[in-house]
Amino acid sequence: MEDIVVRGVSLERNQAKVTIRDVPDRPGCAGAIFSAIAGANLSVDMIVQNASSAETTDLSFTLHKDDLVPAEIVLTRVVPKIGASGMKATTGVAKLSVVGIGMRSHAGVASRLFECLGAAGVNIQLISTSEIKIAVVVDETELDRAAQATHAAFGLGQRQATS
Repeated sequence: MEDIVVRGVSLERNQAKVTIRDVPDRPGCAGAIFSAIAGANLSVDMIVQNASSAETTDLSFTLHKDDLVPAEIVLTRVVPKIGASGMKATTGVAKLSVVGIGMRSHAGVASRLFECLGAAGVNIQLISTSEIKIAVVVDETELDRAAQATHAAFGLGQRQATS
């Protein structure tokens, strides 16, 4: 019997994405950002920071869309203090995750996910990985198509043949 690499797909709608641009690449900046968010009693989910370029980096995170306005309020004060160039916030995004303990020992899960989403015309905005999960942020209007393509690519939701 073939190992089950991906056990399931998780979907989260009603998400928002915040990107803080040109964050100085120095100790304490991320701490200042997320301390302000925590101080407002807001929970973030996916956090992605890109590689530093010209001593700055972009930092993005997701949170529930109902928390976006309070997050913008606290970040409006923090962004200039840390020397970042600005902030962009968007709603209408969703998160799709594939999960499975078999992902630890099997190569190609990420490529299969990214290829199936690309073939379905779904643009990936953010990517986050762990040993047992790959999560992507996509436009919420593309989430159902993304889920269908992902289920098909990993053979999920198919009934097992019985003898």
